[in-house]
Amino acid sequence: MANIKEFSALLQNGEKTAVNLAEEALSKIESHKSLNAFISILSERALQKAHEADERKKAGKSLGALDGIPIAIKDNLCLEGSRTTAASKILENFVAPYTATAVEKLEAQGAVIVGKTNMDEFAMGSSSESSFFGPVENPLDKTRVPGGSSGGSAVAVASGCVPISLGSDTGGSIRQPAACTGVVGLKPTYGRVSRYGLLAYASSLDQIGPIASNVEDCATILSIICGQDSHDNTTSARPSENFGAKLQESIKGKVIGIPKEYFGEGLDKNCKAVMEKHLKTLEAEGAILREISLPNVSYAVSSYYIIATAEASSNLSRFDGVRYTHRSKEARNLFDLYAMSRSEGFGKEVQRRILLGSYVLSSGFYDAYYVQAQKVRRLITDDFTKAFEVCDVIASPTMPGLPLHRGVNESDPMAMYLSDIYTVSLNLAGLPGISLPCGTVKNFPIGMQWIGKPFQETNLLSVAAASERVSHCIENL
Repeated sequence: MANIKEFSALLQNGEKTAVNLAEEALSKIESHKSLNAFISILSERALQKAHEADERKKAGKSLGALDGIPIAIKDNLCLEGSRTTAASKILENFVAPYTATAVEKLEAQGAVIVGKTNMDEFAMGSSSESSFFGPVENPLDKTRVPGGSSGGSAVAVASGCVPISLGSDTGGSIRQPAACTGVVGLKPTYGRVSRYGLLAYASSLDQIGPIASNVEDCATILSIICGQDSHDNTTSARPSENFGAKLQESIKGKVIGIPKEYFGEGLDKNCKAVMEKHLKTLEAEGAILREISLPNVSYAVSSYYIIATAEASSNLSRFDGVRYTHRSKEARNLFDLYAMSRSEGFGKEVQRRILLGSYVLSSGFYDAYYVQAQKVRRLITDDFTKAFEVCDVIASPTMPGLPLHRGVNESDPMAMYLSDIYTVSLNLAGLPGISLPCGTVKNFPIGMQWIGKPFQETNLLSVAAASERVSHCIENL
């Protein structure tokens, strides 16, 4: 898998032009068409943008570190003039009238967007199987899912089509597919990156972040896309920074918290063995391992699905068949228009979550479920705050085992929900997290999740880079 530095070097020494890179990316997308990683391929637009990058280079006016480099974006991110579907029939023909802030910032640096990636419908899922446009294939093993909901973005990088892609993470949707496909996925602190132009699933949980082949590229992209945005009042006023400033720093003296709740029952024994060996290797490098407790994380999945579905029920109410969405041709009155358009336009998983969200917000159940879930959210946040008093970062699995086999989502949705057991708590607490391979089991990469303090991505990425440097030392189990 190529990275930003390698692509930049090719452009700088004249071995390749931006048009060459765009053509190669488009060719790879075509040759990997069976993976179904893309919903829209933006060939004409990409080649035009690449040509403009080449002209800037000739004139000595390159825009930035990404000028001429091909990237992909998840299809729930708006790009003016292009189809933005969120992998749903209800938005099958919707063309975005504006561009998401994060995408706009990448293009301002000269990035060439070659396509929009496939995903779980409205980002609801952990397998990338619920897309109206068909499931995404895992290039490592087609009998297993590539994770979700940003499965297409992860596969686009893992298959070498692009060096960078953008995804969104509501409960692990960047980190989990990164773990399933052997790449690196970063979820920033909530509020670090503007959500303007992201089709909302759960507004208090959603966050945009990069997927790449290495930690350095994630740091580069975060430095570009972060920052306050007047279009999104939840963005932090903290200024952008060079998140790659400490990537070469030694891990010596860093205290790594090991939550006893995450390394106990429910974690595959081989995956656990790989992670423990990885942590011991870091300890030999000078890191300090310290057992910690997160007593309320056992309630994370339950509280997450109550809060997320409640917000989804509200956010998706705007897709009603009246304005820019799918409209049923069989409707005979206003009630039919709403009911039939939504029933035809939304898939089973989205309907399931809307129903659950409407239920927990309904009269008589709001206090019993939604309010209680918000209280648990505060307890989980407090657990992390207390843990960070005695450690610099926290290490955990990204997933409880190898990726699920295809079809499990349909036959056992609960198994899919539980695959996010280690990731959802970060979204509830608004914390930054990154998943990267730490070893292999049965020749499958195993993702280690590193959790940082709020707005401390620079330190988190420093530890992640140290982890990346020693990951090759762990043998296959």
